[in-house]
Amino acid sequence: MTDILSGIGTEPCAFATADDALTYLLEAHCHCPLVVVDQGLPGQIQGVEFIAMVKGKWPGVASILTSGYVIEDAMIPSSTIYLHKPWALDDLVLAVATLLQPGYPLQKT
Repeated sequence: MTDILSGIGTEPCAFATADDALTYLLEAHCHCPLVVVDQGLPGQIQGVEFIAMVKGKWPGVASILTSGYVIEDAMIPSSTIYLHKPWALDDLVLAVATLLQPGYPLQKT
């Protein structure tokens, strides 16, 4: 996933757990425009919880949630794009563009 994100011009930071990612965000002094997280992560914090925590502290951060399990719509945090696995490369690129460039939407061909 980091290769895909780098290939479209973003500067991703990858973490083994949402706990590690949250610690990094709390200690970082730079803006994080987007988080992409899997629901079934190792560690104490799952994907939905992580997104809720991030949006609670930084409401402007965009989010993408992914999972191989079906997640009920009511569980998906507001303004979060959900990508059910297995998703295609185009699906991730389209989701990132939709969130980070809302005035310049892409369309899947």
